Amino acid sequence: MNSHSNTFNQQLQSAWASQGSMLCVGFDPDPLRLPESLQGKPEGIFEFCREIADATADVVCAFKPQFAYFASQRAEAQLEKLIRHLKDQYPHIPVILDSKRGDIGSTADHYALEAFERYGADAVTVNPYMGFDTIEPYLKHQGKGVIVLCRTSNPGGSDLQFLNISPQGEPLYLHLAKLAATQWNGSGQIGLVVGATFPEEISKVRAVVGDMPLLIPGIGAQGGDIEATVKAGSVPGKPGTGMIINSSRAILYASSGNDFAQAARKVAQTTRDALNRAI
Repeated sequence: MNSHSNTFNQQLQSAWASQGSMLCVGFDPDPLRLPESLQGKPEGIFEFCREIADATADVVCAFKPQFAYFASQRAEAQLEKLIRHLKDQYPHIPVILDSKRGDIGSTADHYALEAFERYGADAVTVNPYMGFDTIEPYLKHQGKGVIVLCRTSNPGGSDLQFLNISPQGEPLYLHLAKLAATQWNGSGQIGLVVGATFPEEISKVRAVVGDMPLLIPGIGAQGGDIEATVKAGSVPGKPGTGMIINSSRAILYASSGNDFAQAARKVAQTTRDALNRAI
């Protein structure tokens, strides 16, 4: 079976197994933080990300480019080129386009085309504020992953996600997790974003969603506790699966010199090893 006929979920399962890793490297290329040798270069962003991808590809289970970092720099062509490189060289590693789209109807159809056809991503992050209508257009793309914001790691996440929506005091984020795992997940390709800064909430989500994949940002630069995160998000009886644990800045900017790729690899290896020890 070639990699293109695999669903996002199958890609993930085999990446967890073959790579022995739950680490995801996020690409948030800030032009002000690129090594001097790449600053102002026409394809500096692409080259920076490519070097880091090549240096870390054997220690990750996924790659996650953050759309805004490319779009703000008029670097969409470099993003296309990066994802093409990732798919050519590492077809076994899923690519998640982190764009947090959240629209409905024909607009969402076009966002789905953008993520899956234009950029060739295997999965996309989606904001569910308008309900199932925001998710559905992405599910029409067979085998593609839809990763829904559930419990985010930012301080303001609690403004809405913690609202009690039932007499039993069920918070909105948990209600959303249940919906995503049951009614919405006809394709079996849905995942959830749950931030590492709230291990207790990760375990509550895990308890209601079974072995659904969780994309977990917030370790590394945001200070999430690796051990607590892994313990909370593990799938019972299936160690080393169930989580895509993202680190961006701590890996990308491990060094500001020309050794940036080797330095990134070192931090990625250390992070992967810490995650594996926590299992």
